[in-house]
Amino acid sequence: MNHLQDKVVVITGASSGIGAVSAKALSARGAKIVAAARGQETLDQLVADINMTGGTAVARLADVADMQALADFAVERFGRIDVLVNNAGLMLFSFWKDGAMDDWNRMIDVNIRGYLNGVHAVLPVMLRQKAGHILNMDSVAGHQVGDGAGVYSSTKFFVQAMTESMRRELGVREGIKASTISPGVIDTGWADKVTDPAGRTAAQELNAIAISPQSVADAVVYALDQPADVTVNDLIISPTRQSW
Repeated sequence: MNHLQDKVVVITGASSGIGAVSAKALSARGAKIVAAARGQETLDQLVADINMTGGTAVARLADVADMQALADFAVERFGRIDVLVNNAGLMLFSFWKDGAMDDWNRMIDVNIRGYLNGVHAVLPVMLRQKAGHILNMDSVAGHQVGDGAGVYSSTKFFVQAMTESMRRELGVREGIKASTISPGVIDTGWADKVTDPAGRTAAQELNAIAISPQSVADAVVYALDQPADVTVNDLIISPTRQSW
């Protein structure tokens, strides 16, 4: 049975990588996609690709600092929000002795504040509906800490804690599901965004064992395509050779 048919799914960070592949995979299962990202051209191309194959998708240029406008847009277009995939994230490696405060603050703004903004924006809608599913994209770094990943791992440990709290509070009391997916190293071009020289070297070495975004998209579909009385709490997806 297909539990995704006609579900309205809001996906952040949807213009590339895990977000784009997940949007296409969910659309193929009949979900209506609200794709959000900061890159207009790539976002428009994603939506065009989905619509050309018979799916339903709309684009919204959005930053994780302003998730309320995205939620309002989704409700205006489709009347409801069934799923939020908190996917926009930033992974920047540096060592503590480097003092890379700019990188640290950027990860806190996107990986922590961005997720909180997303939950805050969609939760009132889901509470009114008495149903919904919030999927927070986590990482194996939210379970184990690797070299040069102290701050990144800290943001992902936060995601683990916030989602566990949501399961206890919203799942038990309000009927709103909360899940995490914890991928290992995914080949999304993240290593090229690391500005700290030593951190970039570590990132490029780690990226050598990266797996494809499609593997994560398959997990997203699995976690979301469940009966109303079943919640997939956390899926960990690791490359075979990953050691942390």
